[in-house]
Amino acid sequence: MSKNIDDLLKSEAEKLSKLKQIVQQAIDEEKLIVESLLHQPKEVLNLGQRISDRVASFGGSWKFIISFSIILTCWILFNSLAPNKEDFDPYPFILMNLVLSTVAAFQAPIIMMSQNRKEEKDRKRTENDHLINLKAELEVRSLHQKVDLLLEEQIQILFEMQAEQLIILKNIDTKLEIK
Repeated sequence: MSKNIDDLLKSEAEKLSKLKQIVQQAIDEEKLIVESLLHQPKEVLNLGQRISDRVASFGGSWKFIISFSIILTCWILFNSLAPNKEDFDPYPFILMNLVLSTVAAFQAPIIMMSQNRKEEKDRKRTENDHLINLKAELEVRSLHQKVDLLLEEQIQILFEMQAEQLIILKNIDTKLEIK
């Protein structure tokens, strides 16, 4: 009887050891995936992409707004107060409007190029997040299946032990009745 219990305990320990190895392997694989996603290779940008990023970062900053406002104010003051108003850009400042339109015409598509690249990065990041979440969900399902398997095996073992205990109790009962 003691041998049966020892055998049961030994088989349970072996099963638990195997399950621990499976779970540890799954965790290690998950770490590899996360590490590769966190440390992706650096993006190589061509000259146009670097310029568009710099223009977009400067064009969307307070430094640009303040400096451009100062330049426009100086332009208007100079052209309004200049002694020869007709020589440079008199009121209604047609040259200034042309410069502003040109700056806007160049700046808008450059900023859009930079935003398109950033949107593509965000899309890839979202896809990676989705894949990680999917992988995690599959791992959780796998763990649930393993736990269910363990529970089924333990219930089976408990039924077998209970059957053995009933046999032992019947043997004890028959021995007591004989005496």
